[in-house]
Amino acid sequence: MRSVSYHVFYMSLILLLFGLVGCSDKEWEESGQFKSGPYQMIGEEGRLGIIYSGGEFTKFYPDRQQKYMWHFWGEEEELEGDLKVIGTSEETGREVVVLEDVPIAVKEHNGADASAPTLMSLPKSGMWKLEAYIDDTLHGSVYVHVHEEE
Repeated sequence: MRSVSYHVFYMSLILLLFGLVGCSDKEWEESGQFKSGPYQMIGEEGRLGIIYSGGEFTKFYPDRQQKYMWHFWGEEEELEGDLKVIGTSEETGREVVVLEDVPIAVKEHNGADASAPTLMSLPKSGMWKLEAYIDDTLHGSVYVHVHEEE
């Protein structure tokens, strides 16, 4: 009887550990693309997006600073303030400040309620989560793939 109890205990422990590992190892996926105004964007449709076609001019490459236009949807009160973007590498978990103190223009632009032109770069290839804060309040996240230099 005692060996059955140990067997059940160990099997339960193994299943619990597999469940925890399975939850923590979920792979990140690049955010979906959508159209707003005349542009293709990547992000959360109806919340935030970056002009992004996946073509050579909008792809992310390590340490290559490029222009990206951020677009935001929401109530005017939540869109007023400065943009700060924190990037997190999936591979290393390292966080970097990608943008800080960028003013947001709260007026319609390309179908969005507000926008901000930026110059951005990310330091390493791989998947990155970009968390966009407006005056220290998280507005949303965009997952992007930083490509290897060709």
